[in-house]
Amino acid sequence: MDRQGEVAADFLTKLTAEMGLDAKIAVTRPDEETVEVQLSGSDLGILIGPKGATLVAVQNLTRTVVFNETGGHNGHINVDVGGYRQKRTQALARFAAEVAEQVKSSGNRTALEPMSAVDRKVVHDTITTIEGVHTISEGEEPRRRVVVLPD
Repeated sequence: MDRQGEVAADFLTKLTAEMGLDAKIAVTRPDEETVEVQLSGSDLGILIGPKGATLVAVQNLTRTVVFNETGGHNGHINVDVGGYRQKRTQALARFAAEVAEQVKSSGNRTALEPMSAVDRKVVHDTITTIEGVHTISEGEEPRRRVVVLPD
């Protein structure tokens, strides 16, 4: 996993340089199976894109390069830019709690907009902690969505 972190950092260093971006790259190992690569600096929003779509693509490219170069397909490689993922998780959790309260008050189900599996998990996990409501997922990828229902 240490080697995978090195390859990820090298790839992202080259990618950001080619894009003319000045990014600092830090690699951490939160556990034995995970490598987290954090990019920081100014004007890195282009690496995030709308709703994090570009960040997902950068992460997938990084994983592909790492796995091809190291031959390792074990573990997880997570890429983040400027703490975007943490901020998005917090914002989604707040939004989910607000929707849960609306559903409890109205007694009516609410279908959220389609979102990624990672975002759906945040919503499901948040609403699991709130009494009086529960969630289900409906639809097929990429249009799969969370539905919040009263108990």
